[in-house]
Amino acid sequence: MLFAHDTEVALAGAAALVNTSPDRLSGSEELPDTARLDEFVRTWEWTGSRAVGSAAREAELAEVRALRVRLRPLWDADLDQAVQIVNRLLTEARALPQLVKHDQWDYHLHATDSAAPLAQRMAVEAAMAFVDVIRMDELGRLRTCAAEDCEDVLVDLSKNSSRRFCDRGCGNRANVAAYRARRREQAG
Repeated sequence: MLFAHDTEVALAGAAALVNTSPDRLSGSEELPDTARLDEFVRTWEWTGSRAVGSAAREAELAEVRALRVRLRPLWDADLDQAVQIVNRLLTEARALPQLVKHDQWDYHLHATDSAAPLAQRMAVEAAMAFVDVIRMDELGRLRTCAAEDCEDVLVDLSKNSSRRFCDRGCGNRANVAAYRARRREQAG
C-alpha cells in the first residue's frame, strides 16, 4: 500500500468528485440535483451532518459543485502550485487535524468537525490526502485519463505506477480498438 487507507479513499473520492463535473464532450452534469448528491455521499461513505431544508440542500449542492472546480487543478499542478491549493483549502477551513475512530473505521485523521458543512469536510479531507501525496513526492500519480475522448482524472495507486485509464471503461475501449486495428492490419 502506497498511502494509508484513509488517504487512498480520500484521493479516490476527490477524483470521483472532480469527475462528476460536466465534461467538454458530453456536457452532462453528474450532480444535477440533491438526490444525486445524496447518492454520491452514500457511495463514498461521507459521515457527519448534512444540510436540512430545500434551500439549504441546494446551497450545499452548489458548494460541493464549486469544490470540484477548486480540486481539479491539483491534477495539473506542479509542486508549488499543489502546495498553494492545499494550504488554501486547509487555511480556509481552519483545519485542526485529530485522530478519530467512528463507524467501521479504525483511527484515522479528521481535520474538521463532523458538524462542519459537507463541502468543507470534503475539501479538508481531500487536502489532507494531497498533503500525503506532496510529502511523498507522488504528484505523478495524479493523472488525466489517457483516452483521447475522456477528461476524467484518476489517482494511480498501482504498485508499478502504470495506470493510464479512468474507471469508465476507457481502458477496455482502447484495448478493443487496438486489437481491431491489429486485425485490420493483419488482414489488409
